[in-house]
Amino acid sequence: MGLENNIPEGWVESKLSDIIELKIDNRGRNPEYYLEEGIPVIDNFMIKGKRGIDLDTTKRYIDHTLYKTFIRTHISPGDLLITLVGNGYGNVSLAPKIKSVIIQNTIGLRTNNKSLNEFLFYNLSYKKKRITNLDIGAAQPSIKVGNLLNIEINLPRLPEQKAIAKVLTAFDDKIELLQAQNKTLETMAQTIFKEWFGKHQKESSPPNGWRTFSLSELVDTINGYSYKGKELVEESNEALVTLKSFDRNGGFQTRGFKPFKGLPKTQHEVKIGDLVVAHTDLTQDAEVLGNPAFIFDNGGFEKMYITMDLVKVISKNDNIGSSFLYYLMKDRYFKGHCVGYSNGTTVLHLSKKAIPEYELYLPENFDLIKKFTKIANDTTNKISLNKDAIKALTKTRDTLLPKLMSGQVRVNNLKQTADA
Repeated sequence: MGLENNIPEGWVESKLSDIIELKIDNRGRNPEYYLEEGIPVIDNFMIKGKRGIDLDTTKRYIDHTLYKTFIRTHISPGDLLITLVGNGYGNVSLAPKIKSVIIQNTIGLRTNNKSLNEFLFYNLSYKKKRITNLDIGAAQPSIKVGNLLNIEINLPRLPEQKAIAKVLTAFDDKIELLQAQNKTLETMAQTIFKEWFGKHQKESSPPNGWRTFSLSELVDTINGYSYKGKELVEESNEALVTLKSFDRNGGFQTRGFKPFKGLPKTQHEVKIGDLVVAHTDLTQDAEVLGNPAFIFDNGGFEKMYITMDLVKVISKNDNIGSSFLYYLMKDRYFKGHCVGYSNGTTVLHLSKKAIPEYELYLPENFDLIKKFTKIANDTTNKISLNKDAIKALTKTRDTLLPKLMSGQVRVNNLKQTADA
């Protein structure tokens, strides 16, 4: 067992199977039918290693009749959910606080009176590499339940488990609060945009004092860099910003960065605050195609360059800021336009004409646009500050996690917690 053989005082050596009261296993069945509303279905991709699950990402529901017959035992709020198969195998989350079901290749675990679900969630998150090492080498990554339940865990007494979980959940509570605040801020700005500008797009002619603008009048677009595979390296102070930087649920993420050494042009470089749009989509649902995103983080790299799957958008007019353009491109009319300008069978590509040829009604006097840009800028700045705080909280939590789970740091010895 290596280093884990050094069991801290008062802890006991256990296996995961020793502290599980109930196993909710549904590897062999998916629902016979789905609905557009009802009891949410939790799919593999929704289990991301975060404490909670965003049920807004589900597109599938079942009714109460199917729910009662679907599986003999149902998950309860707070149960541990683990993905057994696929790209996210080994990811752990806690079941949401409402009635829901898991489908094929996901397992639910409920602890007995020796352990707490929340403590075990953090413990298994800490052991993510050990879980993924259980891969049985099938056509796609997968884990046998028996191997999973044999994972060894050094277990503190319940009071210490509660204290450890309290410290870590304090960080996650703050992170989730800031994430929710960002979501609210963006929704408010989007609502204002729709009220001031979006509602006029469905009219047959523009209101008085407005006219039809094409985006080619307002912005310049710069295509990304076409890199070669040999330019990707293990370490570099430069990175490619790729399609994976676009979260399928909206927003920007640094996990899509790829270290590289190449010869991009200066025009391909992006900096924090730049606006980019996805020009390619690997899904036929066009979930990412045409989505805008701000570069909110440099991921620790000195320079960033966009790939050919992205386009940088630059305003031509000082009165039209990137924040205004962002909410313009978040509008459903722009999304529908991009879908109409896409082509491809397995991979969707956006035509280079899509952004320049998009037309919309705007006031000829830019005063209203300037007013909204001020609101949008304030919103974007606040979101950016929140993201910085989330990054700092996440880093501190992730530094503390292995020390707490190994007993290297005991809760009673902590001079500072997330509440400080």
